[in-house]
Amino acid sequence: MKTIKTIVIVSLVLLTFLLLTNYVSAQDPPPPPPPEHGSSGNVPGGGAVIGNGMAILVALGAAYGGKRVYDFRKNVLRK
Repeated sequence: MKTIKTIVIVSLVLLTFLLLTNYVSAQDPPPPPPPEHGSSGNVPGGGAVIGNGMAILVALGAAYGGKRVYDFRKNVLRK
């Protein structure tokens, strides 16, 4: 009797999930573009400035590399 209840409950849960996917997957259309869209041509990335972010990433990479070299040399000289 307990296995029948388990099978019924699992079947109902799976059926509910299968039926709800139709409602969840329905999406609204995308919003219209802003009025100035396309006036300066299609710019890849939307014209986002990445210069500052790249400088930060390069600085962090150099600091990480320097730390790794420092630790490597410290461990080699210790032995």
